[in-house]
Amino acid sequence: MASGNKGFADLVSGGMARPAARLPPRTGILGARENRLAEIASGAAVARVHESIDPARCRIWDGHNRDYAALSETVCADLIESFRAQGRQEVPAIVRRVSGDPAHEFEVICGARRHWTVSWLRANTYPDFKFLIEPRELTDEEAFRLADLENRSRKDLSDYERATDYARAIERYYGGSQQKMVERLDVSKSWLSRYLELARLPDQVIRSFGSPHQIGISHAAALAPLLRAPKTRERVLAEAELLARDGRGGAPAAVVRRLVGAAAGKPAKRRAKEVEVRDAAGAVVAKALRSSGGALSITVPGFGVRARPDVLAALAELLEKIG
Repeated sequence: MASGNKGFADLVSGGMARPAARLPPRTGILGARENRLAEIASGAAVARVHESIDPARCRIWDGHNRDYAALSETVCADLIESFRAQGRQEVPAIVRRVSGDPAHEFEVICGARRHWTVSWLRANTYPDFKFLIEPRELTDEEAFRLADLENRSRKDLSDYERATDYARAIERYYGGSQQKMVERLDVSKSWLSRYLELARLPDQVIRSFGSPHQIGISHAAALAPLLRAPKTRERVLAEAELLARDGRGGAPAAVVRRLVGAAAGKPAKRRAKEVEVRDAAGAVVAKALRSSGGALSITVPGFGVRARPDVLAALAELLEKIG
């Protein structure tokens, strides 16, 4: 009779054994560990290894999309404040191991700002602050796509940095094929074209903006058609040279207006250029004003009070600055 109930159950189920009831997941520390191990074993989760190291052991990957030299205490102020408040770096930088470089063990693929911030903190009252990294095995093309995905939505990366990164990548990884690149990045061709237009602006135009980080893809879109036609291109480049030499182009929108106006043959109004020479205390020793017509006016506020050699040296410096 011991098997009677089992036989009845088999009949009810059509002769097939009923599956065992699924037990609820275990809880608690040990249960959570078992659940996590089960996820990893099934491929539902990936285990990552993090390390806390001295940032000096890392170099920045030469294909990184951020201008590391442009980073500063101001640019990284948000991270500095966050790291100080938390007492640590919460999100690891993605790195890969390097070989043949006795000075470095890793190179940073994603996390140049984090690297700069930790380096700054170690040099400014936090000598034991550690750089949190996640080492991975990546090809150059995989590293490029990973960095692009991480930074694509970030506002602290300038359009120019993205543009130069794309222009470099299309030649390095995609044989110059824009179609291959848009497929790998999963973006539209027109979207990528706007960034490539920015990256391909002539040096004179880039310098006319003062800093390349001020140039947006909208500015490049306005100038690109003018640079394709030989006649308007010549006018735009000539005006850009003047702006770059003068160093007073103003806001990006004002620079674009000047360049577009030059392409149309409209002479731009020249502003007077003023140059000063100050002493160690910050007082003006001499100043010069060059008008739009080219006339030069020199003023020496302390004439008759300052020593003659000091005044002559200031005048010489003025003439050198005014060009």
